[in-house]
Amino acid sequence: MNNYRILVVDDEEDLCEILKFNLENEGYVVDTANSAEEALKMKLTDYNLLLLDVMMGEISGFKMASILKKDSKTASIPIIFITAKDTENDTITGFNLGADDYISKPFSLREVSARVKAVLRRTAPSESELAPKLLSYRTLVVDPGKKKVSIDGEEVALTKKEFEILSLLLQNMGKVFSREDILKQIWSDEVYVLDRTIDVNITRLRKKIGEYGKRIVTRLGYGYCFEAE
Repeated sequence: MNNYRILVVDDEEDLCEILKFNLENEGYVVDTANSAEEALKMKLTDYNLLLLDVMMGEISGFKMASILKKDSKTASIPIIFITAKDTENDTITGFNLGADDYISKPFSLREVSARVKAVLRRTAPSESELAPKLLSYRTLVVDPGKKKVSIDGEEVALTKKEFEILSLLLQNMGKVFSREDILKQIWSDEVYVLDRTIDVNITRLRKKIGEYGKRIVTRLGYGYCFEAE
């Protein structure tokens, strides 16, 4: 099984259900929409692939694709056009709009499955793209994936809360976080935490990261920030 989510957009309800049934048997999570208008109201960023019919109502598949490609939030979602039209011009139009593949009706379900697998394999982010990026300032390095902090290559032992505070400040270098901001982001699951708890953790954190401790600056009346020289 896999975690890929697919949205099938076609005004033929029976075809949507057939594709949904067969793709779910392949292990995909599949939703359907019977018009571009309906699909555009959905949270499209949740999907790894769109199967998009060309000939639909007022908003055609081509027009919907054009709308998606102009929006930075949806521009990278892979699209496979499905259509009864099989002319060279239509195919070129589809690819010019950023389509990743083009399937002509009638088609076999094996063909759809093969093309879906090929597009997802080609467009899936690599492990390096999925891995959290390192946060660093000079020789101070925070590895969000491994939950490790090092200075000059030597690991520094931090508590979970100290690690989270340092990550928050380093990721937003120069931004001032009030105690309330830090409480909401770091202690969100705690019922009751004193402001003093934050001050104690900051004090310990400063000591543990040595020369970089002075980079965690207190803005009186406002809060804390990690300030570069």
